[in-house]
Amino acid sequence: MDIGDLVVRKSYGKDITFKIIEIKKIKDSTLYILKGINLRIIADSPSEDLELVSEEIMSKKEATFNRKVNGSIKKILMSRMDEKGYRSEVEISRSKSAKPTKDKAPSMLFGRPGRVLHIDGDAEYLDVCLKTYKQLSVEAVGHVIPEADQPKRILTLVKSVKPDIVVLTGHDAIIKGAEDYMNIDNYKNSKFFVQSVTELRNYEPNYDDLVIFAGACQSCYEAILDAGANFASSPNRILIHCLDPVFISERVAYTNVEKIVSVQDLIENTITGVEGIGGLQTRGKYREGFPKSKYS
Repeated sequence: MDIGDLVVRKSYGKDITFKIIEIKKIKDSTLYILKGINLRIIADSPSEDLELVSEEIMSKKEATFNRKVNGSIKKILMSRMDEKGYRSEVEISRSKSAKPTKDKAPSMLFGRPGRVLHIDGDAEYLDVCLKTYKQLSVEAVGHVIPEADQPKRILTLVKSVKPDIVVLTGHDAIIKGAEDYMNIDNYKNSKFFVQSVTELRNYEPNYDDLVIFAGACQSCYEAILDAGANFASSPNRILIHCLDPVFISERVAYTNVEKIVSVQDLIENTITGVEGIGGLQTRGKYREGFPKSKYS
């Protein structure tokens, strides 16, 4: 097996598809370092536990994930159109010279969604996320920063970018054999997410002025929320999809500033769902403007 090969682990029931990203020689054995294709997970495995994935099986798995992702994107865009249609009716009904109808497009309203700063410990996942932000018309600035370095650099970036929403993610995991899931020392990177959130909350304590999502696969959900995050992973210590932070950010970015984001509705738009993502009531970041310039 070579770097770049797609494999599954036999001892885990072949549940997750990985890409081999590194091969280590340890005495007389070989250890393969693996990264999840769709789920934010880094793992290692001996060669005897690995099985190459056939193109047919990979195509089926990819199709399943793509259906979920496309379904979430479609649901998000439809929800946004419904809200736009509602706001159009309100505008038209206020005009004495027009009858309220959904057939008339809004002519005077415009809006500005929230801006996202996405910090990711994984370059490939960040690239996927930035493409999805663009697809969802969310302005996003992305930086690849290793999890351990995020607390040192996050404030400088926030002061420079001035985002409405900050995403802090990458990779995480519960240390093998750990039994106390509330002990942050039993996690690979949760302490760095907690430190980063603490830095941000010391800088901006208001949860609505700066919205924070932090965490990755199996992260210590409670500690991250206690540090001051609006949203975090992972309540049930499960793996999360690489696009879950994007879907969280989109909903906050496009929810009107007059409204509180429905946490339940927000989580329904994610791939992982309530077992992987949770959070607190948060005000939306979408600001409506009036009137729209005839030159725009």
